[in-house]
Amino acid sequence: MNRHKAREKAFQVLFQLDINETELEEVMETLKEKERYDVFLRSLVEGVIQHKSVIDEKISTHLEKWTIDRIASVERTILRMAILEIMYIDDIPQNVSINEAIELAHTFGDEQSGKFVNGVLSKIIA
Repeated sequence: MNRHKAREKAFQVLFQLDINETELEEVMETLKEKERYDVFLRSLVEGVIQHKSVIDEKISTHLEKWTIDRIASVERTILRMAILEIMYIDDIPQNVSINEAIELAHTFGDEQSGKFVNGVLSKIIA
């Protein structure tokens, strides 16, 4: 699976975990077997879970007139994934992480999601 597709699947898993009281492995079981064992997908999901408090703090410090809890689950999940990549995955250039996050926002969010995600991420990397 390519990284873009892995990001989409990781988003879906993390989104489910964000909106439901569900266990990780229960959500992972909904994926096809080949997807379940994708190394990049797993690293995104497990990385966001492991570093969630640090990532959320990073996001929160760059929000204006917003709190992390007030951000819609779609955008919050996408931001968490992008920040994980920027902070913890060295082989992905920041601009790639940002572009992929914007693409995810266009795919899964509304018409303003891409602008919001881009704005927050731009402040974080500045």
